[in-house]
Amino acid sequence: MSINVLRIDDRWYVEKTPTTGTRVDTDAATTAALLADRAAIGAAVTAAAIDLPSGRRQSPVTAPCRVVAQMTNFVSHVRDSGMDPATVPLTFFRKTSHSISGPTDDVVKPAHVRFLDYEVELGLVIGRDLPVDAGIEDLEGVIAALVVTNDVSARDLQLPKTQFFEAKSYPTFTPVGPRLVILEDGDLDRLGALRLRTWFDGELRQDGVVADDMIYRPLETLRALNRFQPLAAGDLIVTGTPGGTALKAPPKPIEIIGALLPPATKWKAFFKSQAKNPHYLRDGAVVELEIATDDGGLHLGRQRTVVRFAPGSEQ
Repeated sequence: MSINVLRIDDRWYVEKTPTTGTRVDTDAATTAALLADRAAIGAAVTAAAIDLPSGRRQSPVTAPCRVVAQMTNFVSHVRDSGMDPATVPLTFFRKTSHSISGPTDDVVKPAHVRFLDYEVELGLVIGRDLPVDAGIEDLEGVIAALVVTNDVSARDLQLPKTQFFEAKSYPTFTPVGPRLVILEDGDLDRLGALRLRTWFDGELRQDGVVADDMIYRPLETLRALNRFQPLAAGDLIVTGTPGGTALKAPPKPIEIIGALLPPATKWKAFFKSQAKNPHYLRDGAVVELEIATDDGGLHLGRQRTVVRFAPGSEQ
């Protein structure tokens, strides 16, 4: 059975109930060091529960670390993007770990960003160091834990520049948590049953199940990534989002016409139309994300953040 760990005011706790838990007796200051201290985690699992402190819930994935993300990895999102799921390659991009924030921290939109979007994603936390091309045969020990992540995206920066790094790397653009769900025997077998959901001001916007919707599964993903990228304990791999984001491809006839226009003209017209789209994040919006199996046997927790526009932002 998985072990749910919280990070509160720089201290680690094994969660027993929503309000009780046990302090992990460890000097670990990073996620990697915590995962290495299995004796302390095990002792906390069996110790008597106490009331959890009321302090700030922090990201259970600590920075600095590598944050690597997959592009268009759910069938429903690929179709929303106007592409064919059968032809989408396995591709990656990087995010700065400086973008990591806590599960209840505000998501802050920079003043120069106009169109801010949400993406619920399953985060894989690496459990051991792997040199390039280590030959990953299975996921045991490679994936130590799972987390809820939101891959917040500035669409008006992402699309015209045709690169993701800046658009997804601003501070607070990767809320993580609340739980670090440390996997035990048999938990990996349940990854396919995980359901990813997003609510925007109480309205369900995203709802996808890994087994039904994910294109490239974690083992294939990590093998492909490790062919060129070393991995280290505590690294975070985020694995794509279901359909239902604010951004969607325009109808085919409009897309064909747009392809004939100069890039600057095309994007000006596209974002003029997007200004009428009510689904982008707005100031004061409440974004809730949850990843769990339908029976609750594997539950990564529910994340709740509020969107705040920096001074000078367009409303």
